[in-house]
Amino acid sequence: MPGYFPHQRSFPDVVPAKRVVAARGRGYSGRMLDFAAQYAAFQRRDPAWDGVVFVAVKTTGVYCRPVCRARTPLARNVRFYGSAASAERAGFRPCLRCRPEAAPFCPAWKGTRTTVERALALIEEGALDRGNVEALAGRLGVGARHLSRLFAEHLDASPL
Repeated sequence: MPGYFPHQRSFPDVVPAKRVVAARGRGYSGRMLDFAAQYAAFQRRDPAWDGVVFVAVKTTGVYCRPVCRARTPLARNVRFYGSAASAERAGFRPCLRCRPEAAPFCPAWKGTRTTVERALALIEEGALDRGNVEALAGRLGVGARHLSRLFAEHLDASPL
């Protein structure tokens, strides 16, 4: 019988949130979402939730985008917010990996893809005609090896 003994708790690992967040578009038809649905999307790193909800971790004091590649925290340590500003007002600081405080689709939001896009623009202007990959990487503020890794990750090709 759950709850019969005071020392035993019958709380599930995922409890309904006191505060529910309304989804804004993206195929969710504006219905109210509960904690379990948000946490499941966070575990999947569902890109459809990016910008719709922000995930704050009580134990670290950090908030992230739902697509952040950091280790998924336990459900009991998570809170969801509808905006980055509301997470900051609650006392959380932005994640340094996914940059949730940045406006959507600005260079910080796109992460390393921005470096690859800048490199491609410089290559189109002839940066590799006048120099080598090391010189290109230097103009971007990264090492040649790191630039090659970014190209492999995003384009499956080398800078050359």
